[in-house]
Amino acid sequence: MELGREMHYAELKKAREELTGPGGAFEIEVADVLGHRLLNYKNAPPSVREFWLSTVQFAERPYLVYGDERLTYADSHKQVNAVAAWLVSQGVKPGDRVAIAMRNYPEWMLIYWACVSIGVAVVGMNAWWTPEEMTYALNDSAPKVMFLDAERLERFRECTDLAGKLKLVGVRIPDAGPDVTSWSDVIAQGGDMPDVKVDPDSDACIFYTSGTTGFPKGAQLTHRGCVANLMNMMFAGASTALAMERATGLVPPATPPIPVTLITTPLFHVTANNCGAYAATAAGGTLVLMYRWDAGEALRMIERERVTGMSGVPVMARELINHPDFAKTDTSSLTALAGGGAQVPPDLVLKIEAQVATARPSTGYGMTETCGIITSVSGDFFVDKPDTAGPYMPNFEAKCVDDDGNTVPPGQVGELWVKGSSVIKGYINRPEATAASITDGWLHTGDVARIDENGFIFIVDRKKDMVLRGGENVYCAEVEATIYRHVAVAECCVFGVADERLGEEVGAAVVLKPGKRVSDSELREHCAVIMAKHKVPRYIWFLDEALPRNASGKFLKRELRDRLSPKVESA
Repeated sequence: MELGREMHYAELKKAREELTGPGGAFEIEVADVLGHRLLNYKNAPPSVREFWLSTVQFAERPYLVYGDERLTYADSHKQVNAVAAWLVSQGVKPGDRVAIAMRNYPEWMLIYWACVSIGVAVVGMNAWWTPEEMTYALNDSAPKVMFLDAERLERFRECTDLAGKLKLVGVRIPDAGPDVTSWSDVIAQGGDMPDVKVDPDSDACIFYTSGTTGFPKGAQLTHRGCVANLMNMMFAGASTALAMERATGLVPPATPPIPVTLITTPLFHVTANNCGAYAATAAGGTLVLMYRWDAGEALRMIERERVTGMSGVPVMARELINHPDFAKTDTSSLTALAGGGAQVPPDLVLKIEAQVATARPSTGYGMTETCGIITSVSGDFFVDKPDTAGPYMPNFEAKCVDDDGNTVPPGQVGELWVKGSSVIKGYINRPEATAASITDGWLHTGDVARIDENGFIFIVDRKKDMVLRGGENVYCAEVEATIYRHVAVAECCVFGVADERLGEEVGAAVVLKPGKRVSDSELREHCAVIMAKHKVPRYIWFLDEALPRNASGKFLKRELRDRLSPKVESA
């Protein structure tokens, strides 16, 4: 965005004001929500139920694709209605909870829509959980019914304390046993969608935050919050398109292409569910589901299904364009690529812009605790500011604060706090954790950030991931972005290593691209050219296997630090 850059930002500001002002499609009002005065979308559907029911208009369009399986919207509504009717027949009522413990099968989405349409909260069970973790979450959330696949049923059999405490429904399990109702029996009776009134501020789902130590916290995502996140995603696209049309004079197609979204991350997280699935469903689009992430398989699906966008974390986009099959795969259907769930390294933004002919880079920064995105940025705005997370959405107030909770001056770095109708109600059974994370409606994101004059947020790092080296703050994201600029690097993760003299030193775990070689001294020299000496990693480990990630695709920094740091002590 070399020419007319300021005009672009001026037009974006005008577009946002026009769309959110009185009479605008995304008009913002102040509403009383759970004891707080919050910014809210005036024209949003009152609950997720109304949103899902509205998609019946797309009847014969393809909706869910899994391998060779295909379900239209009409097929999906029929099965969703049957699941909802069955749940009611089992005594499940509004306010109750139903757990889903399975891979990204089509049934996951069907169960989800059925539950939220009758005021029942979905408990998203992490598919990687051990029996101990599964037991904790089920005791914590107390669902009446759990839908599960064969792998999760096998683990549940080890949860001996829970036997007989909840009704089980087996999905894609031929012979589950007499204590498990089959999916085919659930949908066999059919039925109409029960007539239920859903409270906007009731729980739509309980998603557990991806912790790396101890037990996770169950975040209460409300119907109002989930619908507001959908409105945010629609607003992000509409405001950017309007601003670019006015700034450049280029008129977008009268009929935009129907989205085909490749869902690559687990549906028990907001990146895939609240962002990827909601947005495509609202447009009558298609969801292409993956059993597990594999860049080569993703490329095959993109070509076969004519995928327009991919819902995943940034490392997946990097693996996609680095894959040896990328150049010989037809990716011309792609219009957007990057992802959310983690910050997109600046070099990846520019690589997408340069290497993917039809797709523009895009990202959404957010959290489970905000039901999805806080910010969004794409196209020229992202290329112009590749280190940004984008402007915050109109249903949020945002500020950066110091360690005492005082607001810092504009442009200065502090912990990002946000307030708005997308913020969760709290954590179930964890009043202390709720109070520690939310102050007078303000959510403490735990991210160190700054906000520029255009309302664009720049994430400097996770507050707890900052390395304090000899009294100097070293932000891991900056070091990682620098390392990624080396042509030999495929993956890297930076973290603090305990040091007797300086308190902490900078450490980096690195995976090289196939066939590439670089020494630790050469990599340090590369870093030293780009950033101050105290930020250059003292410790570098080259690993032969992919870096460990949690279920949402984020690197497990603590696991890497704990595994590698003992080697430092004996060095």
